[in-house]
Amino acid sequence: MAAEFAHFPSYTKENIDRIVLLDGFENFASAQARGKGVLFLTGHMSAWELAPFAQALFGHPLHFLVRAIDNSRVDALVTRYRCRSGNLPIEKNQSARAVLKTLHAGGTVGILADHNTLPAEGVFVDFFGIPACTTAGLARFALHSDAAVVPGFLHWDAALRKYRLCFEPAVELTRSGDEATDIRENTQRFTRVIENYVRKYPDQWLWLHRRWKTRPPGEPSVYRK
Repeated sequence: MAAEFAHFPSYTKENIDRIVLLDGFENFASAQARGKGVLFLTGHMSAWELAPFAQALFGHPLHFLVRAIDNSRVDALVTRYRCRSGNLPIEKNQSARAVLKTLHAGGTVGILADHNTLPAEGVFVDFFGIPACTTAGLARFALHSDAAVVPGFLHWDAALRKYRLCFEPAVELTRSGDEATDIRENTQRFTRVIENYVRKYPDQWLWLHRRWKTRPPGEPSVYRK
């Protein structure tokens, strides 16, 4: 991951296809053509920073949610590299208005949805058979804006010695009229997409944080102290 990130300045529109191939791009293009914006559902797969970077070089820049790195100099360096291909950051803690504005304009917003969240920010859904507190923001944005939620994941193809950026068909949203139910059900659908991809490429899920750290009330930690 670090090695690929260091190479970002050398990747251009002319050479990106030597490193990354697009699979199922018609799924993204179809969602984009609806004109209501696209929510790019993804996770920490393979050299995941390369996915949005390459997407922008292929001609489809996006906005991405980000939390500032504590070290301001490192944060400035990382932000500069991330934005070299035309992408723009949205500060995670001030994201709602900016995300909805971007979607309303028909833009794309990338959201990593495989990290642990606090109870105030998420809902508990099943992830590999264990309740996991998962961001509810993606479902809220989708339900409020009617933007398409398109799964997109990067993985390394050892046979070709290239990365594949794979887009799947947009996730069909459930709309029962009960907001809490819809948020939980759609968040479960998004999480199931991520789980299926991790099962397919288990060696490429690059997420070292404690995914199941937050527990439902009264449940003990799943990690050894």
